[in-house]
Amino acid sequence: MQNIETNTDFEVRSLDAICINESKLQHRWYHNIKYLIVGLLFGIVFVKAEVISWFRIQEMFRLQSFHMYGIIGSAVLVGMVSVFLIKKFKIKTIYGEQIVLSPKKFNKGQIYGGLLFGFGWALTGACPGPLFAQIGTGATVIMASLLSAIAGTWVYGWLRDKLPH
Repeated sequence: MQNIETNTDFEVRSLDAICINESKLQHRWYHNIKYLIVGLLFGIVFVKAEVISWFRIQEMFRLQSFHMYGIIGSAVLVGMVSVFLIKKFKIKTIYGEQIVLSPKKFNKGQIYGGLLFGFGWALTGACPGPLFAQIGTGATVIMASLLSAIAGTWVYGWLRDKLPH
């Protein structure tokens, strides 16, 4: 395994989940309003599709309903087709920037992280995507999950260089 200090910034960033497709374009603050609008619409879709329902999530983990598996499976399928099309047609961003998709190496930490994520999801009924939509619907107890997610991210960042990647 290579030492992280010997890699270039691009090589290090392409090996993990850090985005390497950062735009170099500078925009005014109001340019980001489109992301707020898309986020609000995405939250509404989560609420209407019952993706944020603790009961639906519990049904999924108890293997009592196909609802959540259908939604997750649809998202995976859309993601696979999208990545295929981006690679095949060398699709660029709306600003003409190239999209770089670097291959990722598998490691056992992904299994441990996935299990931890799944256990947390099953216990709290919340995953990072719908957290804000759950809070927005009045489920303020989810603030504990949000704070835990932030703390977990901070701890990972603190320990990142000591972990086997």
